[in-house]
Amino acid sequence: MKFIVYDIEATCWEGRPPATVQETIEIGAYQVDSYGQVGPCFSRLIKPILHPQLSHFCRRLTHIEQPDINRAKDFTRVIRDFQNWIDVDGEPYTLAAWGKFDEAQLRRDCALHRLDDYWLDPSINLKLQYRELRKLPKKRGLAAAVRHEGFEWTGAQHRALDDAENTVKVFRKLLDMWRY
Repeated sequence: MKFIVYDIEATCWEGRPPATVQETIEIGAYQVDSYGQVGPCFSRLIKPILHPQLSHFCRRLTHIEQPDINRAKDFTRVIRDFQNWIDVDGEPYTLAAWGKFDEAQLRRDCALHRLDDYWLDPSINLKLQYRELRKLPKKRGLAAAVRHEGFEWTGAQHRALDDAENTVKVFRKLLDMWRY
């Protein structure tokens, strides 16, 4: 059994968005085995089709520049690459993300692009489980959880691979406690 600890970034706007449809623009992930050993990573930008121009707010938040998005592959190609990366050895896997947004957004993108989303199962919501494990009165954001567990944040917030790397820190510390 291996775990795919991942994070996504999506199109975003300040205030009221021009549409309620967000699209994934970046995915970052690490493979973690059942002993907590961190394996290879996956990182790709994705070119959105509904709103190909990133908002100023989104560029500022994610530090993803428009020329990089313009050169990116579309969702269908990147997700096929991601699925192949996950399943390269045929070993069973469980996807793990901080919160419910990432899985829900990937399911919306699969629907938008008329792709099956079976590969998103099984998935675990680490944010929800973290709250339960640590008996917290409310959910805790990733940066706060990283600090609470005694780790330093590495990289930039709101970059998928950096967020996934920081999620891995918390994930590994509580490896034997997650329910999946």
